[in-house]
Amino acid sequence: MVKINLLPHREQKRIQRKNLFVAMLGMAGLLGAFVVLAVGGVIAAKISSQNDRNNYIKAENAKLDLQIKEIASLKEEIEALKARQQAVEDLQSDRNQPVYLMDELVKQVPEGIYLKSFKQENRRIILNGYAQSNERVSELLRNLSNNSPWLERPDLIEIKATGIGQGRDAKKVFDFTVNVDLKRPRDKEQQSGAGAKAGASASANAKATASAAPKKP
Repeated sequence: MVKINLLPHREQKRIQRKNLFVAMLGMAGLLGAFVVLAVGGVIAAKISSQNDRNNYIKAENAKLDLQIKEIASLKEEIEALKARQQAVEDLQSDRNQPVYLMDELVKQVPEGIYLKSFKQENRRIILNGYAQSNERVSELLRNLSNNSPWLERPDLIEIKATGIGQGRDAKKVFDFTVNVDLKRPRDKEQQSGAGAKAGASASANAKATASAAPKKP
């Protein structure tokens, strides 16, 4: 005997499959939304952390800028104090300059030269006098340039032939004007220190050259 099922089983299976698909689709949507929210939360946390770091860096940079400004102002104050200290030291050392000047003029003025006057303008000394000949003036310039530790850079401004005296006492001389610079003590010390360093360097180079030279068998 053949049994025939008249119930709509195909329709029921179709409905079951549809409900299962809808349920899976909903679960997939929920899972996707959860993943999106989780990733968004992680990204937002990283962005917030990076913003905090950026704000911290900006705050520290602002502090550093203030410290740099303070350091710059301190450097300016230090330089100003050094300049004042140097000015005071120069004033103290300049009090002895007339002594150095008189002593050097006695030492460096050769025979055959008579100084009528000399005048100081800051560190510039203006010498005016008579010379028996041009050679005497040249000797004076050489002495001031090479032999004096306190005088430097002599410059002949004017020289002209003239006569002094009357009658039998009349003599032909040369009236001259010379400018020369007077060193400060600190300039002299710096020059001495530079000369000592140059001498030490030359000695070291000579020793190195001697040691590098081939020895004879």
